[in-house]
Amino acid sequence: MTDWQQLHGSHFAGYRALITGGAGFIGSHLAEALCRLGAKVVVLDDLSAGHAANLLPARERGTVEFVKASVLDQAALARCTRGCRYVFHQAALGSVPRSIEQPRLYHEVNTNGTLNVLEAARAAGVRRVMFAASSSAYGETPTLPKNESILPQPRSPYAANKVAAEALCLAYSCSYGLDTAPLRYFNIFGPRQSPDNAYAAVIAAFAKALIAGQRPIIYGDGEQSRDFTFVDNAVHANLLAARHEGIIGGQVLNVACGVRVSVNELARAMAELLGRPDLTARYEPERSGDVKHSLADLTRVASVLGYKPVVDFEQGLRVTLAWYKSVLSREVPQGI
Repeated sequence: MTDWQQLHGSHFAGYRALITGGAGFIGSHLAEALCRLGAKVVVLDDLSAGHAANLLPARERGTVEFVKASVLDQAALARCTRGCRYVFHQAALGSVPRSIEQPRLYHEVNTNGTLNVLEAARAAGVRRVMFAASSSAYGETPTLPKNESILPQPRSPYAANKVAAEALCLAYSCSYGLDTAPLRYFNIFGPRQSPDNAYAAVIAAFAKALIAGQRPIIYGDGEQSRDFTFVDNAVHANLLAARHEGIIGGQVLNVACGVRVSVNELARAMAELLGRPDLTARYEPERSGDVKHSLADLTRVASVLGYKPVVDFEQGLRVTLAWYKSVLSREVPQGI
């Protein structure tokens, strides 16, 4: 959908890049874009959440070296990072509710895993590490839109992991000269985002329910709002950060669209687009750790990277729902 060649030219041609979590939702889109741009892509993924089928579009457009391993495997990380110019660290355990249930596991993978990635990148002489940070760092801070100077207030172990990993990125830039770019994603959605678990992101969960002829479930009153961001925008921000000529130095940057949509509005829009306006939402008690409102201030990322969204919410939602209709109508779903 997005013309990566037009946006990024030949900057990545011939360069080796590691994507941790590259068989996952965002990582696989990043792999596909880098292959289109002529990069030599290495994917490290333990397939605990990712799927090998997600890499098929990337493999059709270039060479992808796949290594099945975890970011907790320091030896595998060292092998994969050798000779890389860039590292895109996307691997993590997702889901706020699950992190509340399993805080030690989340700390091990998300925080210690990031330390392992940074150590491997430092040893390999990598030019820059892009890190998938999260808007959950802002917690319930009342200021809207959220700007990067706001003091983090993590409300879940997942959010705390992401804040700790951001701090590690800054520390490695200051202590070792390893340039890092923590990118705070705001509610990324798009094709390949799995709807098939109890912790599915809201757009994926709504799509699965509506396509199955079921009413979507909203936790809370539905007036909570999010800055829903199509996946191509996250990919674009990563590529802009990688090719940035100056030093980013661990500076946190928001990645979003800068538009706020309530969950009630989302449910109505999705039902209309899928031709099921009769399937109104049903409501359950709000979940622990969830924040009420989220909206990004894009001033800093526009100034530092020249970032602006390449796909707006409405366009991205239409593309995403078309993909879910295609995939969920199959007898045996593939690539999710």
